[in-house]
Amino acid sequence: MPNEAVMDVETVTPVEDDTVAKAATVVRNYVRSNMSALRDEDLHDEDNIFEKGFVTSIFAMQLLDFIETTFDVEVPDDRITLQNFSSVQRISRMVGELKNA
Repeated sequence: MPNEAVMDVETVTPVEDDTVAKAATVVRNYVRSNMSALRDEDLHDEDNIFEKGFVTSIFAMQLLDFIETTFDVEVPDDRITLQNFSSVQRISRMVGELKNA
């Protein structure tokens, strides 16, 4: 029995990692394609898109709508924070958490 519990944990982790990795690719492409200022800039998953000055309040709302529609999740009000939406990395982790909840 104890071995079965370990196997369950091992099978869940790659699925969660895969969800986050796929979300990162989709979110990165969306941000890149919708932010003309990024065309000549490098965008790394950990870059704070607000600090780089690429995000307006209108784009932030569009990004929220994109995430909810694309990943079929509802982002609860308490998760709509600058921290959760500050980078591709943080957004994709949040998507992974919401998808696997």
